[in-house]
Amino acid sequence: MTVAYVGLGSNLGDRERLIRRAAELIGTQRLSSVIETDPWGYENQPRFLNAVAEIDTPLTARQLLVFLLDVERRLGRERIGPRWGPRCIDLDILLFGDETIDESGLVVPHPRLIEREFALRPLAELVPSLKIPGNGTVQEALAGLQSLP
Repeated sequence: MTVAYVGLGSNLGDRERLIRRAAELIGTQRLSSVIETDPWGYENQPRFLNAVAEIDTPLTARQLLVFLLDVERRLGRERIGPRWGPRCIDLDILLFGDETIDESGLVVPHPRLIEREFALRPLAELVPSLKIPGNGTVQEALAGLQSLP
């Protein structure tokens, strides 16, 4: 079994219900607080709700990615429109154990994790002292991000 951390986001529909349902479907052990955040990347869209789920999985990282994409589809996600655009649900593997993976379509830790307060803040609520492979701890990454002008 591997402990993985999954980012959950939604800015369409019943955002909180979708996040909580996704958390249930992926077998969440612990769920951070749900926070409201400004959009990132493509800013002309509604605000997001974000959270991080801790899961314990027997799947490989690739199998987990396929599973998360299926959960998104089951909850109504259609991959149309601009990248980082509006979506009813978004599930991203942030961390997968202490593994570093760089394969086609799968990069772990998430390649923009240390740039995204909306992922780091809920992750720090769950595991502030966890080391991000190739970086410092979650709390250090969050503090570094918050110290930027």
